[in-house]
Amino acid sequence: MELEKMSEFFDRRLDGYEEHQLNCISAAREFYPYTASLLPTDGGCRVLDLGCGTGLELEAFFAANPSARVTGVDLAPGMLKALKDKFPGKNLELINASYFDIDFGTAVYDAAVSVESLHHFTFERKRGLYRKIHTALKANGYFILTDYFSQNDDAERASFAELKRLKKEQNIADDAFYHYDTPLTVQHELDALSQGGFTKAEVLQSWQATAAIKAYK
Repeated sequence: MELEKMSEFFDRRLDGYEEHQLNCISAAREFYPYTASLLPTDGGCRVLDLGCGTGLELEAFFAANPSARVTGVDLAPGMLKALKDKFPGKNLELINASYFDIDFGTAVYDAAVSVESLHHFTFERKRGLYRKIHTALKANGYFILTDYFSQNDDAERASFAELKRLKKEQNIADDAFYHYDTPLTVQHELDALSQGGFTKAEVLQSWQATAAIKAYK
C-alpha cells in the first residue's frame, strides 16, 4: 500500500466519509451518540474535540446542549468546512492544525473528547498529548476517548513494525505524519493517560475492538 499524508488522506475521502464511518465501522451508530451522552449538559460549557472531522459525535451533543461551546481541531480543512456548514449558528471555534502542535491553554475546558482519531500514534506521543489535555481541563474536567484498540501486545507491535517497513520502503522519514493505523492495547492506552497526569481512567463501554474510556483530571 502507498502511504498518504494524514491531512490529504481524509480530505480525499470527504464525500463518502460519514457513510463509511457509520456503515463500515462496527457499532459506530451506537458509539457516536453514546460518546455524546457522556459530555457535559450545562449550558455554555466548553468542550475540546480532537480530530473532530465532520462532527459525527457533535450531532447528538448539540441536540442535547445547543448552547455548548466547542473547539474543534483537525488536520483536514475540508472536514472542518463540512463541520461548519453542518452546524450553522453553533458556537464553534475550528482550528486547522495538528493537536500535537497547538497550545490548548490552562483550565479552559469542562471536557475534552476524541472519537476514532488517536489510533495513529505511539505511546510516547500520546502521553505528551494527554499532559496537554490534562492541563487544559478545569478542576473537575474529564476526557472521553472513544477509539479502537489492538487486541493484544503482539498485534500492537506488528502494526508499528509494518508502518516502519512501509516508510522505509517508500523513503518516508520516521517522524513524518502519514495515515496508518497503529492502535495501542486498552491497557497501554490507560497507562498513557495515567502517565499524562489523569488521576483515574476507566473503560465505560466496549463494542468489539472499540471502547469508550473516561479519564478524570
